[in-house]
Amino acid sequence: MARNGFKVMDSDMHVIEPTDLWQNYIDPKFRDRAPQGFDRYLGDMQVLVEGVRQPAENEEMGVGIIEENNFNEIYADPFANGWDSGSQLRAMDAEGLDYAVLYPSRGLFVLAMDTMDPVFADAVARAYSRWMSDFCSADPSRMSGAAMLSPFDVESAVLQVRESSESHGFKAAFMRPNVVNGRNWHDPYYDPLWRELEAQDVTLGFHEGAPTVMNQIGNRFPSYSLYHVCCHPMEMMISVVDTLGGGVMERFPNLRIGFLEGNCSWLPWLLWRMDEHDELMGKYQGSQMTMTATEYFQRQGFVSFEADESTGRFLGECGLEGVAVFSTDYPHSDSKFPHATEAFMDLPIGEEMKRAVLWDNCARLYNLN
Repeated sequence: MARNGFKVMDSDMHVIEPTDLWQNYIDPKFRDRAPQGFDRYLGDMQVLVEGVRQPAENEEMGVGIIEENNFNEIYADPFANGWDSGSQLRAMDAEGLDYAVLYPSRGLFVLAMDTMDPVFADAVARAYSRWMSDFCSADPSRMSGAAMLSPFDVESAVLQVRESSESHGFKAAFMRPNVVNGRNWHDPYYDPLWRELEAQDVTLGFHEGAPTVMNQIGNRFPSYSLYHVCCHPMEMMISVVDTLGGGVMERFPNLRIGFLEGNCSWLPWLLWRMDEHDELMGKYQGSQMTMTATEYFQRQGFVSFEADESTGRFLGECGLEGVAVFSTDYPHSDSKFPHATEAFMDLPIGEEMKRAVLWDNCARLYNLN
């Protein structure tokens, strides 16, 4: 389904999960504690977890955005069909997508609390991945899921990666970028997880969501708009510094990490700043880096190029055209669906970079070649 002569992959397309997903898929012994979704309006992502509603959405704002942007008409088909696999495939057709790796909506929030019971969190994660496997079975030649990983117990997360690869055939798994229980991602505690991702050839996708009860950069602002400006890109920036500067990419050179839905225009500046600081101070501070930050990222890192992110063109000028991946963000409120691919095609970047972002880099991120 080449679009204007380009194959197109969505590196980060979303689903809207059924409100009763966890009631139907979780281990029966946890059914009375299973997360419960809400369906107050089109695209409602809120979910009740252990008595806490996440995300802490403003329902009036949500409804207002939907009405103002005519989402009731744009998303009439998936809404009428319960956001099922068939409507997902028709949305892909409308955008001209050949392939998509699917990430959650409600699932971004079910583990977004520090100090969760690790055994319960494991059951929540496995239930989601089982459901996603069934969802993608409608057409596995065009859709693949990203497994949910629970960060609360690393040995459980290792088993989740193994199951997602061996039982479900997933090429990706996701976590939130937020630090959990005060432990940074470069802490050796997580090394068994990075090792298993490498061994199973499964990509890690960091993906943010907001707002939550979990500590986030945007928490200093009472306005959701200001909160949302900060949390997605800035949490990703910190995760880049954490995993790259903290030595994760050095210790696990075959680990692929996608920093998703946080824009890409900040990346050249951040890598430049990391390179400068390592050159100035690294030898005095026990740096674990044997290459520059830019070289590590070019080898292992990927970042989302949003459909209309005009400033993303500077990646090409900085030698980073090989790390950006395309995303429609369907069907969230800031998506340009069904014109996201069209908007990207209109950006002032060359055809070689467009081809890389729309397909080649995405295929490398998920090792689909």
